[in-house]
This record gives sequence, structure tokens and C-alpha cells, in this order.
Amino acid sequence: MGPERQVSRERDLLQAVLEALPAGALLMSPDDEILAVNREFVRMFDLEGRADLSHGAPVAPVVPLVRAWFTAAGHPGPGPGEVLARRPVHRVAEIPLTDGRVIRRQVEPLHRDGAYLGALWFFGDVTERKRREHDLERDNVALTELARQRNAFTAAASHELRTPLTTVISFGELLTDPAFGALTAEQRSFVDAIRRNGERMQRVIADLLFTTRMRAVGPELEIGDVDVPGMLRDAVLESLCTAPSAPPPVFTVLDCAPGPVLRGDRHRLRHVVGNLLENAAKFTPPDGRITVTARPCGDCWEITVADTGIGVPENAREEIFSGFVRADNARSGGYPGTGLGLSIARDLVRLHGGTLTAGGTEGKGAVFLVRLPVAGPGDAP
Repeated sequence: MGPERQVSRERDLLQAVLEALPAGALLMSPDDEILAVNREFVRMFDLEGRADLSHGAPVAPVVPLVRAWFTAAGHPGPGPGEVLARRPVHRVAEIPLTDGRVIRRQVEPLHRDGAYLGALWFFGDVTERKRREHDLERDNVALTELARQRNAFTAAASHELRTPLTTVISFGELLTDPAFGALTAEQRSFVDAIRRNGERMQRVIADLLFTTRMRAVGPELEIGDVDVPGMLRDAVLESLCTAPSAPPPVFTVLDCAPGPVLRGDRHRLRHVVGNLLENAAKFTPPDGRITVTARPCGDCWEITVADTGIGVPENAREEIFSGFVRADNARSGGYPGTGLGLSIARDLVRLHGGTLTAGGTEGKGAVFLVRLPVAGPGDAP
């Protein structure tokens, strides 16, 4: 094999390695020349046809095209094109972009036998991770405020109910430890019942606390762009993961058409869909089916959660959205619940400027329809 062919094979191998990376990547020589870039880097900064990214091309013309995406707060020191061997650089930085994305830039200087051979720059999209972190931080702040302003009810709910309930669940889990002896099948079923009902009580306490806060100060909506298919997928997967092991989770189908980005609070909307899915699973037999569909309709998104359970009596299709109110067939059938889930869901939908209604046929299944304006709630919150 000739030298030129060997070099060509090595470049092809290098390019294949970069293309396999999940992040955008740029390999830079000590002379500020491009050695290789992958397609993710080109896509991330919309560089197709706007810059020479071939092997040996200078990095300098690419720098302003990349930095044009950075917000005012997103310029953490030198960028590609500034020799790492002579200038300091932040090895890792999270950079907000003008389109709302957040990228994590990581620099790996390349050395061999003390010689500087260039640098490998990684650009990973961490937008979703940052949003999840922000959701958790926001909820933590809300819980802290609740602790400061709590009244006698929230204090009783958190101390008199949650603390002993946690103890019950913990000791139930300890009973399944082989170190304490093997359990019979019947004993294990008893322990599983303790765990399932303990977890259900924890969800009831969480709904009570959330309802109390809504009535006191109202939830704060953080409006942003919501990818409806992604939000629904996360809600369905979460409902399946948190479903009790007995009975098994009801078969669930998600059918979501592509459509426009919706303006809303992604965290709260996922809460709405989660409550509707939990409600559907509660009243649907194990051999039943839950179907979640979503379609853009004019200036709205229409999201439907349908099941093959006991359905909602026609005369109760409005009152079930009142707190602590349950339909007659739910009460007489011995189904657990407090009647808070649907109330919370409708309140959150209304804060988004939308509507939540119930339909279907009693005995054949319920259908809940959520209509949300694409443009968002306006001044509703």
C-alpha cells in the first residue's frame, strides 16, 4: 500500500470515529487548521455551505460563525482557532445559544511525548438535561416556600402522615431481604400489597399538598417551547415505569402526529397527561387498552386519552373535575382514589388557556380531551 493510500485510509478511519460520536466534534491542528469535523458539528451550528471545513482549511473563518450562536453570556474565553498551547482556555463550559439551546463545550488537548499535536473540541447538546435540572430546582424552591408558609394542614400531612408512611414502606422492603429469612408466596404477596398501598398513599399526600398550594398562591407557570410528541412520550414512559407491579400495566398506545411547537409549561403539561394516564389505568382492566392521540387542529393541539374501562356516567362528566368528587360507578366499584387528579389536571389546563372535557360511553370506556392553544396562555397565569 502506497503512502498516499495509507494517509487516505487513516483520514477515512478518523472521520468514521468522529461520525460515531454523539456530540459535534472538531479536530484542530497545532497550526489552527481543520483536520476533521463531523456532521453533528455542521448541523449544530448550521455550517453547511457557509464555511470551508475540508482537511487543512483554516479554523479562523469558522470561529465567528460558531460564536454568532452564543448569547451575551455564552463567551467563556478563547475558542477554536486560538492555540491551546499558548493561551489558557476553559476546558469545560456550558454555553447558552440564541435559539434557546444549551451546549456543553469540552476541550481535550492532544499531546504525545511532550509535543502538542492539536486539540479535539466536543460540543454536546445538553438542553433537555438543563431543563430537567431547572424543573427540579423550581420544584425544590416551591417546596421550600411551602415549608416556610405551611399551615396546620400541610404540617400535619407532611409529619403525621408522611413520616410514619415512609417507615411502613421501608420496613416492608426490609421484609423482602433474604437476610431476614425466605418468604412464602403468600407472605410475599402481603408485602407487595403493603408497598403498593403505601406508594398510593404517598401519591395522595402529594396531590393534597399540590392542591393546597394551588388554592393558596396558585402554581407558577414557566412558559417556554414545548415539543408535544416528546412531552407525551416522556409522560407515557413515566406512567409505565411507575405503574404498580400487580396488576401489570395496561397496554398503552401513543399516536402523535407532527405539529407546531406549543407555548406552555412542559413540566405542568406532563403532570396533566400523567394524571389522565393514571386515572385511565385505575379504571381499565389488565386486558384493556389505553390510547393517547395528539393532533394539531387549527391554532390548537388536541390531546386525547381514551381507555376501555368503566367509563364516566353522562351526568357526572362535569362534576368529576371538582376536588374530592368521584362518579358513582367509581365509588361503588371499590376503585381507590381521592378525586383530586382530574381537578388538578383541569386547573393546569385552564391556566394554559385550554379546556379539558370528559366523554366516552359508560361501561365501554372514558375519553378525555385536552385542547391547548399553540400560542400559549397569554395573560391567563
